[in-house]
Amino acid sequence: MNTKSAHEFLNRCFLPEETIAFLLRRENPASTTQRIVRLEQAIAPRYLAWLRYENHKGANVYVAANPLRAGSRKRTKDCIAEIRHLYLDIDVDGENRILTLMESEAVPVPTAILSTSPDKYQVLWRVEGFGFEQQENTLKLLAMTFGGDSACTDRNRVLRVPGFRNCKYDPAHPVTVEYPNDCTYSPDDFRLDDSLLGSGQVVRGIARTYPTSKNTLSEQDWAWAVHHLSLGVDAGELTAMLASRRSDKPNPLYYAQRTIDIASARLSLTEGAAIEDVIAMLEDRRSGEVSAVLCSSRAREIASTAQRMIARAKFISLHNPKENHHATA
Repeated sequence: MNTKSAHEFLNRCFLPEETIAFLLRRENPASTTQRIVRLEQAIAPRYLAWLRYENHKGANVYVAANPLRAGSRKRTKDCIAEIRHLYLDIDVDGENRILTLMESEAVPVPTAILSTSPDKYQVLWRVEGFGFEQQENTLKLLAMTFGGDSACTDRNRVLRVPGFRNCKYDPAHPVTVEYPNDCTYSPDDFRLDDSLLGSGQVVRGIARTYPTSKNTLSEQDWAWAVHHLSLGVDAGELTAMLASRRSDKPNPLYYAQRTIDIASARLSLTEGAAIEDVIAMLEDRRSGEVSAVLCSSRAREIASTAQRMIARAKFISLHNPKENHHATA
């Protein structure tokens, strides 16, 4: 458990003196505890230590995505002070759907991406200028467009907190976070199809998995990265080349770093490297580019992603030996 990661996340999400709500939920026996505190109390070492203790004892740790009105005692919709975030829960085909979202021109680059459990993510955009109804309609459109959980569209929704563990799994899964961007967005930055709201159409399939043939640019990038890494070309050089090639991306450097790092992690694991050695390699590679806390959590998330890709490829090969499977970054 890493309370430094939790501290950074809460500081990024909320402003000084704002009121925020924590939810602690135990699986066995089932129980919930809610605490409403000011940000300054929440990020104090003693409070984070208490959350870490509760998490160690089996409580999942969540925080409301939006600040509450001062003096609130509950976390109802009426208690929300303002809209601070848009969010999307991706619980199916997570890696491919994150890639689809990152390539989309309909939404900006997310502010944060939380890895909450194997192949499941929570995506956040920090925003301003959204009314309550406008936010909830946008959340529904995000879920419909990118295959997210349609139940996670309330303004009083809670999110997992990085640095703690998801206790629904045995062993518990560490919740990690990446920060692809540090922008604050407005409603005009989200160009989603409003007509979907009145259609009653279920379009989770829009967040597609990629075809087996290498038709997309991203698949070509993946094959290019794997080929050159296997030849021993320097990862830093490849990152710069790929970022330059893909200037069409909203964040070319983030895309290039993630593609090269996942590809090299997968190659290393396939060649028999221990996952801790792969994590150390990724941390060393990006240590001068991102903060120490983010670098560590990012390296673990990428190594775990590469590990799952290998396991998924083996599973498909075993059960579908004739299928020409291709895993994307």
